[in-house]
Amino acid sequence: MGAKIVNFLKQPMVRAVLAIAVLALVGGAAWGAYQTQRLPQQPIEFRHNLHIGLGVQCLYCHPGAWQGQSAGLPTQSKCWGCHQQIDRQTPELDKLAQYVEDGVSIPWVPVALMPDFVYFSHRPHIAAGVNCETCHGDLSKMTVAEPQKGMDMGWCLKCHKELAPEKETKLIDCATCHQ
Repeated sequence: MGAKIVNFLKQPMVRAVLAIAVLALVGGAAWGAYQTQRLPQQPIEFRHNLHIGLGVQCLYCHPGAWQGQSAGLPTQSKCWGCHQQIDRQTPELDKLAQYVEDGVSIPWVPVALMPDFVYFSHRPHIAAGVNCETCHGDLSKMTVAEPQKGMDMGWCLKCHKELAPEKETKLIDCATCHQ
């Protein structure tokens, strides 16, 4: 039986098909990794650096971070609360005004996503005094939010060990993040 399999695998067409399958798998994995690192197209170009420069705090627009997993994305009424008072009209403010007029939620595309098998909550991180830029980068220097490279399990564990050595046993326990 083993000799039949070996002879089958030695055939040029079988090798070619296997090579194509391996290339397709590797290419698909590379494309998937690339997709997680590129900037998604947003419905409105929200300029984080401008808003942070004006003193807007992260938690004003992302209040969900106080409570749990998702920091939340700003609603059109949250944005319009400030922007309705701004005289200057830009194409981006016109888009916001149209969402408000239509009563439609802004379809923001989340940038920082965790895999489904990871449980993450902002709440304990905020309670521990971890600043948003520790994980999300210095948004005061970014026009639009960018996914942070290397945001993986090793990166989280390294931070847990460095910032809270007295709680290291709990913070590196698999069940803390993989419930």
